[in-house]
Amino acid sequence: MIQLPRAFRIQAKACDQLGSPFYGAILNLAADDLEAGGPTLDLMSPWVEASLKTIFDDAAHLRLLGGLHDLVLSGEDRTLSACYPVPGRATDPVQAWAAARAAMVDHHGRLADFIVHEPQTNEVRRSACLAPGFLQIAHETQLPIRAFEIAASAGLNLNWDRYAYRFGEATWGDPESPVVIDCDWEGALPPLDAPLKVIARAACDRRPGDINDPVQRRRLLAYIWPDQFERFERIHAAIALAQSLDVKVHAADAINWTREMATPKVGAATVAYHSVFWYYMSTAKRADMLQTLSDLGARATTAAPFAWLRMEPQPDNMAIMELRLTLWPNGEERILAVVHPHGAWVKWVG
Repeated sequence: MIQLPRAFRIQAKACDQLGSPFYGAILNLAADDLEAGGPTLDLMSPWVEASLKTIFDDAAHLRLLGGLHDLVLSGEDRTLSACYPVPGRATDPVQAWAAARAAMVDHHGRLADFIVHEPQTNEVRRSACLAPGFLQIAHETQLPIRAFEIAASAGLNLNWDRYAYRFGEATWGDPESPVVIDCDWEGALPPLDAPLKVIARAACDRRPGDINDPVQRRRLLAYIWPDQFERFERIHAAIALAQSLDVKVHAADAINWTREMATPKVGAATVAYHSVFWYYMSTAKRADMLQTLSDLGARATTAAPFAWLRMEPQPDNMAIMELRLTLWPNGEERILAVVHPHGAWVKWVG
């Protein structure tokens, strides 16, 4: 029995819970089309025999949604574009699905090429928990920060200290920043008065997104859920800021790059960090990365601490993330916060 319809319906429920009723409806209609042997089945043929785990590991359903949204953003299918959500206009998911179903026939090759590649997102609001994590490190070490982001996509979260934040009623960051990140905050506040200064920063990705390339930039935008307009405004502002700062992301293997770049140095807290990256690594790669991080931690001292900061899903629930910190030289691991996948809320446990 093929698992695609079940996977689509599970993801539909998740989209509903995460505030995208449009995608919830589209995925349920796509599941019906899969069971009916419609064009969705042909397009998703690489996963016809796949297990439920493989479908989710590959994010196959999100690839399809991204491909359709990329087509919308390109303007190449006016009928489909006219059916997608825009501010101030009611959207009929049934009408949108009819247009999407036709697009899978009319633009089959284009969509098939798009879904070959894994999703590549860069959710800026995840900095709502990453920045407090850095504040905690600065507070505990009383040292400036060297920040190295692993699997950084286009590198938008490399600029976490250049954004303006609203943690509930509290504020932090650059009040003049064009990128404003707010979230529902629960629990005590992080140490907002920590002496935080970033003296070095770099990022890597296996296939970084070039925000100066209009096609790659559109692909990045395509993975923003179309009925979540605030996320669009935020990522556009973050892209413009990154372009003004000429942010670069190294095309490199995460393990080798981390080993070479994130060596502890006296006089600074060196931090390797990532968000929603670990989940997509194979078991063997995770083991190699763990060894690399442990080796770097073993070289840390009080004068040259090393930290591993990460926002990743709970082991049994992709809908809830945890912000974890391991800080060497003692190597203590802690959960700092429980977090919404897109950063909409943070429950700080510090």
